[in-house]
Amino acid sequence: MFIILRRREPLIGEKNKQPVNETKDYHHPWMVYFTTFIVVCGSFEFGVCVGYSSPTQDAIRKDLSLSLAEYSLFGSILTFGAMIGAKTSGPIADLVGRKGAMRVSSAFCIAGWLVIYFSKGPVSLDIGRLATGYGMGVFSYFMIVIGGSTAFIFGTILSWRALSIIGLIPTVVLLLGLFFIPESPRWLAKRGLTKDFVAALQILRGKDADISQEAKEIQDYITSLEKLAKPKVLDLFQKRYLRSLTIGVGLMVCQQFGGINGVGFYASSIFDLAGFPSATGTILFAILQIVITGVGAALIDKAGRKPLLLVSGSGLVTGSIFTAVAFYLKVL
Repeated sequence: MFIILRRREPLIGEKNKQPVNETKDYHHPWMVYFTTFIVVCGSFEFGVCVGYSSPTQDAIRKDLSLSLAEYSLFGSILTFGAMIGAKTSGPIADLVGRKGAMRVSSAFCIAGWLVIYFSKGPVSLDIGRLATGYGMGVFSYFMIVIGGSTAFIFGTILSWRALSIIGLIPTVVLLLGLFFIPESPRWLAKRGLTKDFVAALQILRGKDADISQEAKEIQDYITSLEKLAKPKVLDLFQKRYLRSLTIGVGLMVCQQFGGINGVGFYASSIFDLAGFPSATGTILFAILQIVITGVGAALIDKAGRKPLLLVSGSGLVTGSIFTAVAFYLKVL
């Protein structure tokens, strides 16, 4: 599984930026941990959305009399919603702030889960799935895996309607929690809302913390960022950025075209076709994801990105080959 860390700051003109000395002596009050918890609910929701279709396939097809093609559309339409959400997430975050973007995402996810829960046919089911896909696309990996694993595990013991309520919980927690956490200080500073920026930073660091140095560093950074020429998409294709661009895009392409979503969406059916108990296989699949992701997160700074990518890529290639051969032999 590839792990990609994304930054909102532009790559173009980065060489002209002055290094910023981060303040390291501030406290970590409860608000920092609470804010982190609220935000990672979005990642958890992402995982639940992805993992929902696998353990519920048989039950949904039986209850709503769906054909295999209709259910396949339901499973895959999530990715189309996610693509639209990912495309619009940046402009939304810049326009209404990070909290505003998460509210938009939460609204789509809540609406989507409710539509799925009350669905009586394929059309409403697809609309709900598309809405949750858009919502998860705006959230943009450990908690994602935890969320997916939760859907896999609970899906073996709960009905598909009950599992949609499980998917609703983290979104509701996120939406309600957003009323109690401050907006991103950097976004407020970027918008010129100095008073709100200082207040938000003070809340995060604690009322007794000295934030003057950190506030100055953020404002200096925003000022230097605004002086840079506005980057264009075509600038990324300059020779000096081509290698980084190829690696970054290549990793994402390899991850998606490696078939991970196909396996995740239909894991239950794959285990059935293999003659392995689907419930047991789905739970083992979920546990394995948690363990491997946890190990990867612990080793990424020690072992480096490249060795882990080589191991991950080798696993993807091996798994894809075995899966392809198994399906080919079954057809024969």
